Parts: sequence; structure tokens; C-alpha cells
Amino acid sequence: MTTTDRYPEALRLDLVDTLHGHRVPDPYRWLEDPDDPRTKAWSQAQDELTAQVLGALPGRARLTAALERYSATGAVSAPVWKAGRRFVTHREPDQDHAVLQVVEPDGTRRTLVDPMAIDPSGRTTLDGATVDPTGRLLAYQLSFGGDENSVLHVMDVDTGEEIEEPIDRCRYSDVVWLPGEVGQSAEFLFVRMVREDEAPPGQQAFHRRIWRHRVGAPTSQDVLVDGPGLYIDHTYYGLHLSHDGRWLVVSGSVGTARRDSVWIAELTPGEPVPPLTPVLTQADDVRATMWVERDGRLYVRTTDGAPRWRLAVADPRTPGREHWRELVPEDPASNLDAVRYLEPPPGSDAEPLLVLARSRHAVGELALHGLDGSPRGTVALPGPGSLTALSVADVRTPERFGQLWFGWTDFVTPTQVHRFDAATGEVTLEATAPGAVAVPAVRSEQRTFTSRDGTTVRMFVLSPDRPGPVPALMTGYGGFAISREPAYTPSALAWVEAGGAYVVVSLRGGSEEGEAWHLAGNRANKQNVFDDFHAAAEALIASGTTTAEQLAILGGSNGGLLVGAALTQRPELYRAVVCSAPLLDMVRYEQFSLGPTWNDEYGTAADPVEFEWLLSYSPYHHVREGTRYPAVLFTVFDSDTRVDPCHARKMCAVLQHATAGDFATRPVLLRRETDVGHGARSVSRTVALSVDQLAFLAAHTGLEL
Repeated sequence: MTTTDRYPEALRLDLVDTLHGHRVPDPYRWLEDPDDPRTKAWSQAQDELTAQVLGALPGRARLTAALERYSATGAVSAPVWKAGRRFVTHREPDQDHAVLQVVEPDGTRRTLVDPMAIDPSGRTTLDGATVDPTGRLLAYQLSFGGDENSVLHVMDVDTGEEIEEPIDRCRYSDVVWLPGEVGQSAEFLFVRMVREDEAPPGQQAFHRRIWRHRVGAPTSQDVLVDGPGLYIDHTYYGLHLSHDGRWLVVSGSVGTARRDSVWIAELTPGEPVPPLTPVLTQADDVRATMWVERDGRLYVRTTDGAPRWRLAVADPRTPGREHWRELVPEDPASNLDAVRYLEPPPGSDAEPLLVLARSRHAVGELALHGLDGSPRGTVALPGPGSLTALSVADVRTPERFGQLWFGWTDFVTPTQVHRFDAATGEVTLEATAPGAVAVPAVRSEQRTFTSRDGTTVRMFVLSPDRPGPVPALMTGYGGFAISREPAYTPSALAWVEAGGAYVVVSLRGGSEEGEAWHLAGNRANKQNVFDDFHAAAEALIASGTTTAEQLAILGGSNGGLLVGAALTQRPELYRAVVCSAPLLDMVRYEQFSLGPTWNDEYGTAADPVEFEWLLSYSPYHHVREGTRYPAVLFTVFDSDTRVDPCHARKMCAVLQHATAGDFATRPVLLRRETDVGHGARSVSRTVALSVDQLAFLAAHTGLEL
């Protein structure tokens, strides 16, 4: 029996496009259509084959137990303060989803939103929540089955009852409450997708509007917020309202482009929102987060002349770039990630402080500054790790002024909540994950290595307490300025417990070293990301950590593109691959789902120069017949509305056709899930997915589970 005899039959078309003078074969285009009877039959046959193979892998029970144990920590979050009330998310060890709770001033705790109570199947997720200034009204968003098409609900916090009809089309919607009355007189601003018939076919997700809504009134009475250029080309919007409700700042972006448009408006209570005044446009080509703080100044965190971000201030009445005054300059060795205003306690003669969250080589730091920008010291963190949240008391909770709450985690510590007191300089551990878990002996280090072009790159390496070489699992992302930082990861601990090494690489294309690091790995520079990944693998092998026969790689979404390019460019360097929710046909990626919003990151196939970039590494187009490819497991989710599963279907088919690897030792499989999407999922489904992924990689790298 030949290798291909084990795989479901897939019609191979003689279909070739001629694009910008290039002949581009696409033999499996029919797999782009999920409703094609051939696609359905092929997918069902893949399901059966994959279930048979994965179900027979050794060590599954032990791996399941380990993942359930490390996932049973539960979770806690830093508080959001509103009028003396704390709002937190919390997950007990036996809960499948975190719940949203309110903690009263006397310590009484009540659950407001429990996704499992709403939907015992676990397929409903809580996408976001915003509390009004009085702490009595809650706007929260739910989506079902992984589609991320959020529906907005409004709850009376005191009674737990919903007080108006749900509002649909609120995917990626910011919500800000206007100050004023509660109940039926309350108002908020929110972002909503247009109706399907208001956008070109298939483009509803790219067109949004900002509306003023009165609670209890039909949405047909909502009032549009407008301003020059507000709804021209912009895809996503962010809203920020000052604590006194006086200043509204709106940000806009075109897809995932790293450029911000910004508008500002001064509001008058009870009056309509005036036309917004532009502050920045896409032509300015900078990132900027702006907000009006309690001291009445407009704060600007920006990349303007500062790839690692700097902090400036201005008068909100004259917000133009020419009026920005630098407060804290760029640090050339760390990124400025966030800023919080720390009000002193009432009656105190202490000064207000600015708390600056920084990351240095992906490791978090907290620094204190005066309102004039001068340094005032640092806040001690528990160790090298990541900051997950920062919060301070709102203006209606003055008894908590002078305190800062921050979430913190590292590779072996579930998220904790710490409280910093500015009056004493002390940091207190306020909350830990409710489940106690003993982690394995882990040696954690950050190593450096040299990429192909001489660039120094870093990676986090978690190793068991045993000499190498050992099976290693390497992962990364390398795109969209997303930083991979130390974080508690059950799958990493389960892998290390079994005797393997777990590696996270800080690839170019991310933001670990600032915006310049991002730009060095996108568009025409995308190959740098793959070169960094190959160099990391070679460094692990050279150091004796692992060998090519023991090296597995895993990536999802843009990280799926990463491992797809890795396995086609250097098939001899990797033994096993998990490629999850990936982009793989880079010639046609803009034809599917949110693809059109990513062309600032990758380039567009409509442009002949940018098409050359894409074709040069597109994994689907670089599969070569007769090549001995690694063992590959694709994992996809039918409700994914970000990355279309057709990428993985097509790549699976072409690899199954082309590989010279033996089926028993180097299979190519497709694992498919329904009713789950690209983002949040229940803990139990996360464990089930991780069991299949890790068992597959372990079986092909020699890791004994």
C-alpha cells in the first residue's frame, strides 16, 4: 500500500491562474467551498481517518490528566472599580468558563454573568463587559458557537435583570457610558456593524458606525456620531470618555494597519454629540492612544518619532500634533505599553503619580513618574514575567486612591493580582488562582541566538531537570506587532513534565523589541520571521537541547502561517508540526473572512510587487512532490470567522498528495471541530484539543507520555 492510499481521495484539478505574469497552480480550489458535496465528503473522510489515528496514540490518558490538573488552577482578574464596587472575572477549578462578578464594599460577592448558566453546552462566550459610572448598569457581550458576532445586553446590577432587548451586530464593539441618570434614562455610545444590506456583498464586517443609545429605547432611535472622515475606509473604532464625561476621544484604524486616526469632541451634558474634530489621520502614519485624564490634560502615548513609544501631553482644546509636549521620552531598550494615573488619597499631601507599564525583551516592568514626567522609582514585581492588567480606583471610589492593582504571571504561575500602595511603597499579593497546583521542576531561561542576517533574537526555554538532548516543542507568532510573553501555559507544563523542552521564540514581526521589530518582519520583510524561526531551531540543536528528529513546532493563526512556511522551507529541520487555524494560501488569503483587513501586514496580491512577496513564501504554493515532509496535524474550527478553514483543507490535500513520508511515521492529518471558532473556548474543549495536539507531537518526537 502506498502512502497516498491511506488518504481520502481528493480531486486534483488542472487549474492554473496567470497573475502578474506568473503561472500559479491551484489544484484544490474546490475545497474552498464548504458546501460543495465533494468538500463535505472529503472532510467527513478526513474526520474518520484522524479520529482513528489520534485515538490510538499512546499516553493520552496520562496527558489528559496532566492537562486537566494544570488547567484546574481557576483564574482571577484585577478589579475594575465603579462607585465602590469591584467588578472581576473569576473561575473556580471546576468551571469551564470564567464568570463575571461584582464584589460589594462589604465583601459580598455575586455572579452577574455565567456563560455556563446561560448555555450549559459551553459554546457561549463572554466577549466583553463595561460598567456605567454609578456601578449600577452593566453592558456585556455574548457570542455563540465561536462566531464572535457579539450580542450586546444591558443588566441592572442590583437585580441581575436585563432591562432592554439585546442589540446584535456588536462584534469588536467598544462601549462607553455617558454620565447622568441610571435606569431608563441612561445612555451609552457604542460601535455597531452596519446592516448586511448597507454594505457591499460579503463586506458587512468591514463597516461600522458609532451610535448614541438610550437604554430602553429602540435602536431605530439611536443617534449617529459623526465627524470629518470618520466613516471613510476605517474598519475598527475605539472609544474613550474622560472621567467627568466631558471629552470623547475616538480612534480609528484601517484593518490591522499600525496607523491611528484620532478625533476628539467636547461634550455638553444633555446635548447631542457635536461633530468630532480630527487630530490624526492615516496620512500621519503613527500609532497614538489618547485620553483626557483627571488633571484635565490630553495624554498621548505614541510612536511618533519613537518606535518603542513615548508619552506626551497637550491641552484637549488644542490637541494637534504640533502642540504635543513630550513628558516621558522613548526608552531605547524597552516598550511603553500602558499608562495609569494614580490619584493620591483625599487630604494627602502626596503628589499624583503616573504608572508606566513597560516590557523589556518581553518581560514586564512598572515605573513611577511625576506629572512633570520625572522618575519617581519603580514598583517591585514578583519576578521576570508579564503584566496582564493594570487598574486604579475610579473617581467615585476615593477611599481607594493611591492604590494600583496589577495582574502578573509567568510560565509556572497562574495569574495573580497584586496591590501597590503608593503611600508605603509596598506590594501586597491580593488574589491568587483558587486552585492549588504543584508544577514540575522547570528550568526557565531566556537565551539569545543569531538569525541569518546577523540579528540577535531571543527565546524563552523551559527545560526539565535532566540532560539533553530531549524532545522539544517550539512555538512563536511573529506578526501584527503581537508580543509573546511569559504566561502560565498548561500545555507547556504537561510537555515539560513528560521530559520535553518547551520554547517560545520572540520573532521579528512581533513587538517584543518595539515597532521597528514589527516592521522588520512584515510585508517585504516577512522572510525574516521564518529565518528567525529556523535559526532558533538550529541554535537549540547546536546547544544540545534537542535534535532535528526530536523537534516539534506548533503555531496558530499567523503562527500557523509561520509553521506552514517552516515545514515547506526546511522540512528536514522539523520532525512534527501542529498547524492550527492557519493562513496558508497567501495568494488568495484576501478572498476569505477577515483577509482584506490584513493586507497592510502581508501585502496584497493585487499589486505586482507585493504579489511577489506573497508568492515567495506562500506555503500552499511551495509544496513539492516527492519531498519527505514532517508529520503534520492541521487543526481547524468550522465556526472560525477570522481565518477560513479552507486554508488548512487545501494545504492538507496538497501535502497528502505530495509527501514521500511514510504514513505510519509521517502522516498528514486534519482535525476539525464544529461550534467553536478562532477565539475563546471552554476549558474542557481546550484540554481536548491540547491532548490531540501534544499526543501527536510526542508520538513523532519520541516523548514518552
